[in-house]
Amino acid sequence: MSLEDVKARWVARDRHGSPLQIRYLDESSIVVPGLSDSHAHILEYGANRQLPLEGGKTVEETVTLVRQYISNNKDILDDPSKFIEGWGWDHTSWPVQEWPTSDFLEADPIVRGRPVVLQSKDGHALWISKTALELSSPLPSEVEGGVIIRDSFGIPTGVLLDNAQDLVKRPVPTERDLLRRFSATVNDALSYGLTSIHDAGLNPASLEFFTRQAAAENLPVRIYGMRYFDESVPYWGNLSKPIINAGNGRLSARSVKIFADGALRTGGAALNEPYCDNPHTKGFMRVDPEVLTRVVPKYLRDGWQVNIHAIGDYANSVVLDTFEAALKDVNVTALRPRLEHAQILTKADMERVGKLGVIASVQPTHAISDMWYAEDRLGPERVKSLYAFRSLLDHGSRIALGSDFPVEAMNPLSGFYAAVTRLSPEGESPKGPSGWFPEQRLTRMEALRGMTIDAAYASFTEASLGSLVPGKRADYVVLSQDIMTVPAGRILSTKVQATVIDGRPVFGWV
Repeated sequence: MSLEDVKARWVARDRHGSPLQIRYLDESSIVVPGLSDSHAHILEYGANRQLPLEGGKTVEETVTLVRQYISNNKDILDDPSKFIEGWGWDHTSWPVQEWPTSDFLEADPIVRGRPVVLQSKDGHALWISKTALELSSPLPSEVEGGVIIRDSFGIPTGVLLDNAQDLVKRPVPTERDLLRRFSATVNDALSYGLTSIHDAGLNPASLEFFTRQAAAENLPVRIYGMRYFDESVPYWGNLSKPIINAGNGRLSARSVKIFADGALRTGGAALNEPYCDNPHTKGFMRVDPEVLTRVVPKYLRDGWQVNIHAIGDYANSVVLDTFEAALKDVNVTALRPRLEHAQILTKADMERVGKLGVIASVQPTHAISDMWYAEDRLGPERVKSLYAFRSLLDHGSRIALGSDFPVEAMNPLSGFYAAVTRLSPEGESPKGPSGWFPEQRLTRMEALRGMTIDAAYASFTEASLGSLVPGKRADYVVLSQDIMTVPAGRILSTKVQATVIDGRPVFGWV
């Protein structure tokens, strides 16, 4: 349709005689549908902005970041009882790849004696101070689905993995805390062209916060929430109704998020065979397979989408067994179960994902982040099944792309670049300049679909979002250059010129 045709139709339909407003873009610019992040953590990202730790390249540098934060905040410096919380330490990037201990925190005179709780980069480990340990005591001898790291005398060293993290006592965020965290996340999200975010694990307090914001029409971005499954509380799927399009289409919470296992980075991903760099363990499940067998069919029957975190090949196999049994003789399109991460799968299970109609919710930036240590951890053969995005697509899977922010960078173009190049931002990989297992690259169209129309399908919104066609909501992004044609090395230089939701600019200009 030409511009003249649009003008004629406007005049024919407009009863008030208002002029048609026309905006002209730069020749190099491109308009794409509003971008979605299919797996992220909204409030956690905002909290991470308070004390980010990824800059610490050694355990000592990380402690220095904590000390600087304390010294730069007089209210905290003057009150040793105030909790200090940070996010992003990564022992796999340190010269000595060992777990940190509370002793490192106690060695600093400014940090010593304070309650310090530091989340690992992948969100699956906490490093805490001795004071925080004391406040959380007594600790049990064992934790199902988790690990308390101990020394040779059985004394906790200050690191807790996966389900053991729940043992750590810390203050409940205030409404002011939540608003500050939310605002920080939304401001960044809109500047990156994100119009929809799938929040991968809302606890009751977070869900109540977002529900209040929706009621007050204070959601600048669309949120698709996954309610966190807590095995310790009674089944609630038949007692609570899914939230669908609250706040004028800005909030939905119609899915449940279940953790099957831990993470590869922290050695908690449940594998079929032992880790190559730690042959004494295969990782662990965070939930008993019998629990999955019991609750997954109930949630599906009661109208909830079921999204299960599964990273190791054993965990993915168990989850697919559960889905296969629960999905017999049902309309999969109406249920749309999701594998969150789907990182390591056997060839047989890759086929099953496609055959069952299970959505693979994957994070390309995880691939280029983990590629530097993955082969040491998994070995030269098994590593080929890690982040095998092309294989999943070739077996008929639908892929939704996300970042898992704050675990990785929020910018969706970072995920787009990682998906189509499998290279670091510097153009490097352990397999050379052609990319890390380049046969697993996505095409640019596949990557764009993964963060637009296929992400919309994964959140039941493909009828109103995910593409620019008449009748859908006017969510779109103006980019400074055409990411579908520019040389791959220039993708990350692309700027967001405008982010538009419901036809109104929420960032930049148009």
